[in-house]
Amino acid sequence: MSDQLLFVLGFVLGIVLAVVLLRRAIEARFKSVWERGARDDALARSRATLKGKIGEQLAPVLPGFGFQPSDARFLGNPVDFVVFDGYTTAKENTGEEVDRVVFLEVKQGTGSLSTAQRRVRDCILDGRVEWEELRLD
Repeated sequence: MSDQLLFVLGFVLGIVLAVVLLRRAIEARFKSVWERGARDDALARSRATLKGKIGEQLAPVLPGFGFQPSDARFLGNPVDFVVFDGYTTAKENTGEEVDRVVFLEVKQGTGSLSTAQRRVRDCILDGRVEWEELRLD
């Protein structure tokens, strides 16, 4: 082979090698940026979920709760609390009766009810609520 042909062949191979290496470097950089963004997004969602769960459990001691904290019982799912409004005073014989039973869902920000929570809400609002006793021998 002539020197010119070897030179052209080496030059072309050099360009191909440079393109392949450059492409790999760019792909690695974009993958790293994408993974970092996905990781940051996952962490942000996780933090928001934790804040919401903590807020739900602290709701009875926060201003604006509207009930005696001792009247509230945390369930967590499908509703956050069952509030026996007036139970504490009724228990201490200073009140006459429990005024009402309230199913309370705590939401933070623009949170909305899940489908299952809407179904529970509708059941309660439709009056499909009962009292039962289970006696064990």
